[in-house]
Order: sequence, then structure tokens, then C-alpha cells
Amino acid sequence: MEKQRVKNNNKSSVGGIVHSYQKYDPLQFPSPTQPPPDFVSPLMEHMLAYGNVRRLTPEEMARAIHLDPQQFAGLGPSLDHIRALLLERKRRILETYETRTVQQDAKKRFEKTSKKGPQPPEKLRKAYRVAIDEEQLYDFEQLYYRVGNDTDPFARHLVTVMDSLGDKYQIDELAAKYVFTGRESMTIPQALAIKAELEQIDKLLQQLEEAAKTAQIGIIDLDELSQFVESQDMQQLEELQRIIDNYMKEAAAQQGLLNEGGKFQLTPQAYRVFQGKLLERIFSHLQPGRTGRHDARIVGEGAVELPATKAYEFGDSVTQLDIPQSFVNALVRSGGKSPIRLHSDDLVVHKTKNNPKCASVVIMDMSGSMRYDGQYIHVKRMALALDGLIRSEYPGDYLNFIEMYTFAKVRQRGEIATLMPKPVTVHDSIVQLRVDMSQPQISEHMIHQHFTNIQQSLNLSRRLLANQDTPNRQIILITDGLPTAHYDQNWLFMLYPPHPLTEQVTMAEAQRCAQEGITINIFLIPSWSQTNEDVQFAQRLAQSTRGRVFFTGGEDLDRFVVWDYVNHKREILG
Repeated sequence: MEKQRVKNNNKSSVGGIVHSYQKYDPLQFPSPTQPPPDFVSPLMEHMLAYGNVRRLTPEEMARAIHLDPQQFAGLGPSLDHIRALLLERKRRILETYETRTVQQDAKKRFEKTSKKGPQPPEKLRKAYRVAIDEEQLYDFEQLYYRVGNDTDPFARHLVTVMDSLGDKYQIDELAAKYVFTGRESMTIPQALAIKAELEQIDKLLQQLEEAAKTAQIGIIDLDELSQFVESQDMQQLEELQRIIDNYMKEAAAQQGLLNEGGKFQLTPQAYRVFQGKLLERIFSHLQPGRTGRHDARIVGEGAVELPATKAYEFGDSVTQLDIPQSFVNALVRSGGKSPIRLHSDDLVVHKTKNNPKCASVVIMDMSGSMRYDGQYIHVKRMALALDGLIRSEYPGDYLNFIEMYTFAKVRQRGEIATLMPKPVTVHDSIVQLRVDMSQPQISEHMIHQHFTNIQQSLNLSRRLLANQDTPNRQIILITDGLPTAHYDQNWLFMLYPPHPLTEQVTMAEAQRCAQEGITINIFLIPSWSQTNEDVQFAQRLAQSTRGRVFFTGGEDLDRFVVWDYVNHKREILG
């Protein structure tokens, strides 16, 4: 009867035993429309830093791309289960052994080995005794080199002594790093093996903890893990890895990345995605108050009509005439009498927003000094952001890029990410070189590439802008200091420290730009070698064309250039 009552009570029970994963958080449940992880930015940043997209290891890819672990069912419990297995194995080891005995054995072994064997030469005996007393590997290494003969019996004996001292170091480190509470003693080889095993477990625990945060199983060394985990658990983990890998491949393809043989290839779509993320970051962090203002005359035909109108003035375009309002004004003036005659006072025109075409050339300094603090990375990131802005917001504007080093070369937008600063090939404190580039046997590849030729860059920019049918033309020069190379007819001069002759011909080229109505705006990047002379030169160069100088850190370069371009457009637009 009692059993029946218990059975009925169980049947009428509303609830039961609820099994739940304790780390589940309903407030952080991932949305089904959650955007995929950003694959493009890590690869693009890698390309900006190294100039190419080499094949990344699974660990590098895993650390570069951030996933939400909650998107993958079973990942958290699986990793926690494996982590618990490793911790249990580590606990059993620490509770089994003690280290005091093996430390004493290692010390005795070292002392015995050092006293047994060939005696050192007379000139090395004192140093040998000191090395034994102080137990320093460095001292034994110096003795070995002083012997000067690898086949000498004492030299071979020193190798044996260093091996025994190295084992003593390892065992002392084991005792200091881990807390052993057991009573079973270890032999020296056993202690070294246990040390390697414990360090391997710690490494795997760290990888599991990181994988639990980023959902990247690729950072886990599965070969090492298989030594501690059952095959069933490994199969489950490998299946989760396949699911995550397939998800990553699909998300990468959606963002314009092609996976060919394990190597991601950046497509034009990926470039656009990266440029869009750059612009989003720039405009989300900048406020109008942080930007500077500059004077600019309004140049260009009105293209966009505004609701507001104004009275007609001599010189206004009749194409913007507000005909209905002009007739209403004539009716009101005449009192409704016919015929209606329009007078000049009746005419009103639409106010317009000027939308002029702008032409810009960006000179990117890729000389040897740009490698410091990764300044070249900021320059390339700025170029990509500016290119994305103009292509999306101002498609009628002209934009071109020039790579500046000892020479000046026009670069297509697809080449920007691959540019790298030129390696320094001359390390003399004073360099005064000249080359006749008209000689047929002389090629640019034979010339030192790491100098800064602002003169030729301005000359090439001026020739590019000369063909643009717009009065709004500018050169954006990004550099860190004075020019160190210039042309004098066919002769190429490379002069360091910067020479007054180079500055003279560079300023002359800037004057030619000014005569053709081209403005030079300089973004001066700080560097370890920058002096007041660099700043003064930049100011003189910009003032010669009524341009400006911006002083900005490299990491803010893309923001300043893009925001100034937009601000300039807004001011021109009125």
C-alpha cells in the first residue's frame, strides 16, 4: 500500500529532476541573426604588416578570428569534461610523489660527476673549482671554450658535468613550480618525465581555457591531448572542430575570402568589406569638434536643388529658376490681371548645393625610416580607407596613389596592401651618392631604395593632376621628415643627412604645383629621428601652395586624413 502511494505521488508530481548546464546564461543567448565573425580584418591587418597573405597555421587563424562559443552546442560541456580529466590527472601526480629526495640525489650526482673524471689543466683548475661551488652553467661553458679542443678528455668531461647540472636545475624547478604532497620518492629520470608531463598538462589546460572563450579548437594541440584523453572524447572534439571549420569556411566565403588549399585569398569583395569596417570605425570615433577648419573658395556648378529659394541676381543660372513661384509673384504684383508679365523682381531661383569634382593624389612614404613603429601600416590603412570613402560617397572624384622612396611609382589600389618600406642598405652616417640614370646599363634595382624623393613624387603628382578637369586639385603628402633624394636632369642624388640642395629643388617643384593651382597638404608622422628642421620644412612646403600641415600620430592617420577630406568636401559644398 505504501509503495502504491509513492508511485501515485510520482505520477501526480508537476516537476521532476531538471538537468542543466550550469554555465548556460539565458541573458546571453546568441541571436539567430547574430552577424558572423570578422574574417577580413585579421587577414587584411596581417597583409598590411607583412605585405602578403602567407599560409597561416591553424593556431594563428584561431587566435585571429573571434567566435561566440554559445553558437556551438556541446562545445562548453565537452571542453569542461576534458579539462576536468586533465586536472584530475595532475592532482593524482601531485598527491603521489615528493621531491625532497630526488633533489638531494640530483645534487649528489652533480658533485660526484664533477669530482670524477680527468683533471683540468693547471691554468683552469681554479676556475673549475669556482664553477663547481657556484653551480653556474655559464662558467662551465666558458671553461669548455677555453679548452679549445672538442676531443680533449677534459672537454668531454665538462659536457657530462653540464648535463648533470642541467638535470639538477630541472628538478629544482619542478620542486619550486609545483606543490607535491605525496610520500613516494622519484628517480632523476622519473622526475624529469613527470616535469615534462605536468608542463604538458598545464599547456593543454591553458589552450582549453582559451578555446572555451573563443570557440577555436584549432589552438588545441590535439596530438598531445590524445595522450591523456579517451578516444571517444577525442572523436567528439574532432567532430566539433569539423563543425566549426565548416562554419568558418561559409562565413569567410560570404565576406569575399576564397579558401584554396588551406590558404585564404582576398577578393575585391573582401577589400570592400575591410574598407567599410575602416570607415565605420573612423566615423564612430570622431567628432566634428576634433577636426580642423580651413578656408576654401566654393568652386563648381550647382547640382542639387534645395527647398529654399532666393531672389534672382544677375549671374544666377536660369536653369535653377523656380518658375511656379515666379509666376505667383507676378500674379500677386499685378493683382490677377492678364496678361501676366514677368518682371525681374518677380524671379526667384532655387538655392543650390555646389557639388564640385575634386582630384587628389596621395603620396605614401615607403622609405626606410617608415619601418619604425610600423608607421607604414598606418599609411596603407589610411590609403584603403580613403579609397573606400571616395568610391562609396564621392564616385565622381579622382584619386590616385604614389609610392615614394628613392623613386616615385604610381600604384593601383590593389597594390597598396602589399607595399613595404624599403630595407636600409647604407648605414654610413654620411652618404653622398649620385647616379646618371640615363646610362643604359643602370637600372633602378641597382640603386639604394630607402631614400625619400619628395621632388619626383610631387612632379609625378602634378603630371597626373594636370589632366583632371577640375580646379579643386590637391596632393596629400604623408611623410616623416626631410627629403633625402632628388633629380637634377638625368642625375639622381642621394644625400644623407638631408642636403640644402635637395630641399631647394623640392621647393621649386612645389612652386610649380602652386602655379598650376595644386594645393599640398602634409601629414607629418612623428619618428625617433624627427627634428625641428623636419617640421619647418613641412610648413614651408605647405605654405608655398596655401596648404596645411597636420601633426598626427601614426595610429590616428587614417582618421585625420579621411575626416579632413570629408570636412573639406563639406566646406566646398557650402
